[in-house]
Amino acid sequence: MPVSSGVRKRIKELLDPDDEIHYVFPADVFGSTNPGVFFAVTRKTITIMSTGYLSRKMPKRVVGTTLRNHRIGPVDTSTVPWFKFNGVDYEIDDEYIAVVHAADAEIMRAKPEDPLPDL
Repeated sequence: MPVSSGVRKRIKELLDPDDEIHYVFPADVFGSTNPGVFFAVTRKTITIMSTGYLSRKMPKRVVGTTLRNHRIGPVDTSTVPWFKFNGVDYEIDDEYIAVVHAADAEIMRAKPEDPLPDL
């Protein structure tokens, strides 16, 4: 099921007001009973927000932020779809594999800055 507009609104509240959301998807820390997380891929960052124990459907706080120049995947689909990001294994539902691939494709298309612009 796509991420609801209410969840997207809450995510926007937790992000830099000047930033723009490109992709959002829920995930779980692989093999953990901890609250779930939401990944928000924006123009500037990849932000991870945790949910509460009582409701895994609404982000509560930011637990990590990485600059947008990192890939999220690849997603391993040999069992339950999962990926490793910043040393943590995350599990996602099948429907969000395409979202991770789209976010990674977007960053792979980005051209690097010219290291010698004055030459």
